[in-house]
Amino acid sequence: MAEEEQKDDIDVVEEKKDKSKLMIIIIAVLVVALIGVGAMMFLGGGDKASDTEETSGEAAPLVKQAPIYHAVETPFVVNFATQSNGAVRYLQVKLKVMARSQAVIDAFKLHDPAIQHELLLLFYGQNYDELNTSAGTKALQIASLATINEVLSSDSALDGQLEAVYFTSLIMQ
Repeated sequence: MAEEEQKDDIDVVEEKKDKSKLMIIIIAVLVVALIGVGAMMFLGGGDKASDTEETSGEAAPLVKQAPIYHAVETPFVVNFATQSNGAVRYLQVKLKVMARSQAVIDAFKLHDPAIQHELLLLFYGQNYDELNTSAGTKALQIASLATINEVLSSDSALDGQLEAVYFTSLIMQ
């Protein structure tokens, strides 16, 4: 009788060990699965069909298009004779623009004369001493982008706008 009780106790202990091993394995598998799902979401993985718009009408995240750059061939040259106490000072700016749609770049090319006119007016209105700082140059870059997008907004067929204006050369004398 004592032996039977001892065997029952041993069986109960072995069952508990088996159950605890099984629980540890299940928990380990769940942790690995959660880490895999988290890494996939963090790194932007997943199938490509989920990254584009679905045809069923449900909204899905849009994939950002590759940037398209366009260089303005002729540099802008303005003088600051009235602002610099009679000393002749010049500003020469070469720039490139960036959009994510070829239609925006095509509209930029189409409206190039109006854009050049508006940019020249913007550059003529600048103060030489303010442009001599990095904050002034950055402000001019932002103002240039806003000016160009304002001209492009007159094109009702265009659904996008420029994302950036880059000064590839900025010379002040």
